[in-house]
Amino acid sequence: MKFYIVDDDPSIPMILQQILERDPHNDVVGTATDAKMALADLMLTDVDIVLVDLLMPTISGTKLVRELKKAKPNLKFIMISQVRDSDLRAEAYQAGIEFFIDKPINLIEVKTVVQKVVQNIQMNAKLANIQTLVGGGVVNSAPQVNQHEKQKDQILAILRYLGITSESGSSDILSVCQLMLDQDVSFKEIDFNQAYAIDDHEKKILFQRIRRAIKAGLTNLATLYLDDMGDEIMVEYANALYEYKNVRNEMAFHQGKRQSGGKVSLQHFFDGITQEI
Repeated sequence: MKFYIVDDDPSIPMILQQILERDPHNDVVGTATDAKMALADLMLTDVDIVLVDLLMPTISGTKLVRELKKAKPNLKFIMISQVRDSDLRAEAYQAGIEFFIDKPINLIEVKTVVQKVVQNIQMNAKLANIQTLVGGGVVNSAPQVNQHEKQKDQILAILRYLGITSESGSSDILSVCQLMLDQDVSFKEIDFNQAYAIDDHEKKILFQRIRRAIKAGLTNLATLYLDDMGDEIMVEYANALYEYKNVRNEMAFHQGKRQSGGKVSLQHFFDGITQEI
């Protein structure tokens, strides 16, 4: 099983990782002490079970669970908390968690709770397979997972072609694309403040990071275009992602024929790239 741990106390992920990875079948694929970072990371990470702290400064554990459940309904959550308030716990269960683990961390409790969640996942997988074999009406969740991974691979292939997978904004591009595809919305329909639990200043920083990556892709595409103007894939991406006039202006800029290069539009780029998937 693949695990991800979120707790603003850095000692908790370390302790839980040591406990979980004593079982050779378990792999902790990521940890975070910041809920906002975890939200962005988990949108892109293949995980089975998330262990998340209830009370965190930027986003509460309950809100994090609720946001992730929208995008990944099959994800399982275990809540970590030293708070025993019945209302807070009820709210967490309503958000979609499976169990609570109390602080301070107890080895036996962690093992017992995790084993129950793992057994539930395995049982659901078996039932889904049986229903598929006998032609039941319930659709196996595996095709949805495979479709999600296929879309991710297609987006990454385009980003690799543009030469921007190493840019800091590439993971943000992937996250936004996946959100658009999962919710079937256009770029302008996304409420970034709500979807990413960020304020306007953080949204501005996010857009700047994305814009730099997209601009780098335009520069790389223009350079490629100068070498091979007959490449059909290049022509397709030039129009779909940037509009050809901007690629042409970027080419002219690099040839010293213009004072400025092409412009990028976040809306045009994202609507274009999701149409390519």
